[in-house]
Order: sequence, then C-alpha cells, then structure tokens
Amino acid sequence: MIKVVVLDRDGVINIDSIAYIKSPDEWVAIPGSLDAIARLTKGGFKVVVATNQSGLARGYFTAEILSQIHAKMCKQVEEVGGKIDAIFVCPHGPQDNCGCRKPKPGLFMEIAKHYDVNNKEMLVVGDSMRDLIAAKSFDVKSILVKTGNGEETSKQDVNVPVVDDLAAAVDLIYSRG
Repeated sequence: MIKVVVLDRDGVINIDSIAYIKSPDEWVAIPGSLDAIARLTKGGFKVVVATNQSGLARGYFTAEILSQIHAKMCKQVEEVGGKIDAIFVCPHGPQDNCGCRKPKPGLFMEIAKHYDVNNKEMLVVGDSMRDLIAAKSFDVKSILVKTGNGEETSKQDVNVPVVDDLAAAVDLIYSRG
C-alpha cells in the first residue's frame, strides 16, 4: 500500500526553466498541480518533494533563496488544502559524484528512512529519465508526467505509466486503490 508519494519539483509541480528557477518570482505552479497535491493530502498520503538543485552548487542562487522558493510552493499548496510534508534536496552539481543526486537513489533512501517505510510503500512521480532511473534503482514504482521534460522523456523506452500531468498521475494512483 502506497503511503508516501514522492514528487520531483521542476517540471512536475512547477514550470521548469533551462535557466533554472532562481527566485520565488520565477516559481510558477503548473495548472492543476497544487490541487493534485491537495487531493493526495486529503487521501492520507505523505507528499514529499525530492529535487536536484545544482543551481546551489553552481552559485545561481543561495540556500536562503531556495528556502524562499520552497516557502512559496508550500504556502500555495496549503492555500488549496494540501500539504507538502517534507522537501529533500540534492544541492550538488553533476560533477560532485554524490549519492543523493538523481539518477542515484540517495534521496529516495533518505525519504524511506525518514518515514520508516519500505520501497513498496513509496511511489515516485517525475518528468525525467533521472527520476525514473533513481526510482527503479531503489525498486520504487514510478509514473512519468508529460509536463516539464516528460514529453521528450516519454519518447524513450520508459516502461512506466505515462500520463499528461500531476492531476492525471493522482487519478491513476486513486484508480489503482
């Protein structure tokens, strides 16, 4: 039984940018994503964000700015009746060879430990191959959304359910019981 739904941030919850989301003003929710999170919250799921934020390592924004971006995201989710229970961030750049940067499963392992759940009690919703690879390497089921990088990712052999957006992913989660 799924207890924890892990969402990638950029491209799943908010509109992604190749120039990075560097300020709260640049963080804009994808239509329907906040209401989808509220539906998960009301369904009793823990909603957790797992996000690579190499912009920190690259110096594009500070930890304080990232905190402000996340505060805006959480506030907007709460305004529609939802809750993001936790945010797990990889602050490293691709060259840092850390264990937490997706496609490595470190963030998902941290989440499982934090919530005392096993991989079968988690589900990942992402928009990129690195989300799917990280989920698969920790043996967590995943769903690909076509928002963000998902349309391009869906052209590859992803071998997971592919849906239009986070709202459709939540529909799928509920249809599976």
